[in-house]
Amino acid sequence: MSTEKDLPGRLQFFPVTHIAGVIAIVVFLLIIFLLPSSSGDRRHKEQMTVSIPESATEADTQDAIQPAKRESDTIRSGDSLSVLFDRNNLSASDVIAIASAVPREALKLRPGQEISWTRTADGKVQEMDIQLSPLVSHRVTRTVDNEFAYRFDEKAAQRYPQYASATVNTSLFYDGNKAGVPEQVLINLAGIFGWDIDFALDIRKGDSFAIVYEEIWLNGEKIGNGEILAARFINQERTYSAIRYVDRLGNPSYYTPQGLSMRKEFLRNPIDFARISSRFNLRRKHPVLNKIRAHRGTDYAAPIGTPIKAAGDGKVTFAGRKGGYGNVIIIQHGARYQTLYAHMNGFHRSIRRGRKVRQGQIIGYVGTTGMSTGPHLHYEFRVDGVHRDSLKVKLPKAKPIAKVERPRFFEQARALNSVLDNIIESER
Repeated sequence: MSTEKDLPGRLQFFPVTHIAGVIAIVVFLLIIFLLPSSSGDRRHKEQMTVSIPESATEADTQDAIQPAKRESDTIRSGDSLSVLFDRNNLSASDVIAIASAVPREALKLRPGQEISWTRTADGKVQEMDIQLSPLVSHRVTRTVDNEFAYRFDEKAAQRYPQYASATVNTSLFYDGNKAGVPEQVLINLAGIFGWDIDFALDIRKGDSFAIVYEEIWLNGEKIGNGEILAARFINQERTYSAIRYVDRLGNPSYYTPQGLSMRKEFLRNPIDFARISSRFNLRRKHPVLNKIRAHRGTDYAAPIGTPIKAAGDGKVTFAGRKGGYGNVIIIQHGARYQTLYAHMNGFHRSIRRGRKVRQGQIIGYVGTTGMSTGPHLHYEFRVDGVHRDSLKVKLPKAKPIAKVERPRFFEQARALNSVLDNIIESER
């Protein structure tokens, strides 16, 4: 039996040409099976170079590295941060993290408020702005530690004074708008003089006003209107002037050029621009009972839902249902004064018995509850428990400007009064 030692010797029985042919075949097979083909190598290279196609332009490459697109949404009635996140498919886990990072007041969202953000592909918030105004927002940013950092973001705006004047021929709003004064500025104007002038009853054709107010600009674009700096109103030949002054503690208020407060302890009317449908009358015939019954208040006819304001600072002593009054609020103002608001459609959510309110604060809305023939506010004013005519009673004044503030105030008042004089003179 032959062994492996015999194999080299046996090669001598094969022709040289045969041996050479076998070697060539073996080498050829090794090349085929051990080395990659050129087509295989090409396929491999194609698989490794798919990141940017040959046809991609420089602009396409730049687009691939652009920052995330900014998105936004507007708060709707009843929305919370979690509702907004759910509506926009943002990460639910980020709600708790953001709520922990921002101050509590930042989460008191209001309808119409805008929230903007950037996100990752999986819906994680990278940056979020909770806007309070075009100038102010709460901002949170995701850090490298995957947490949220908070800052109060306030943009610097430019404030430019604007001057305007108008004569009332049709109405304050029509003629004011015709003169280029924004509606909100006209509302503020009525608020400044509201203690002295009843804008529902006292305005006459030929009345006039002059005003200096601020426009607010940001990055070359007007974003709103600021405060009224000075104003003068001539009503039935009586002249009223008001100067805005901010004291050393940062408290703003309006004063006459002599330093007396424009503010009274009470608003003359608790509702803006409403029609008086029934006056104080102790011999009035009741429209529902059809018999003589004293009407110890003033009725203001207005659409359901019209805001009602507290006439003065005080404490809510009653808020609820009260017989023919329907829904009613009673406010105690110090020891001597009390006001009552009846037939309301509903109360503002902040109003509760025992709560303190500020003058001008919205306390509820016009309705037609109780013994009422239509939507209106029934308003009563009581002094030492006695009903008084709110349209005629002499209202107590607020304190004049403090002595320490007078030199600085009078300097500003003279300058602004001079501007008002020039505005009026230029219109003649």
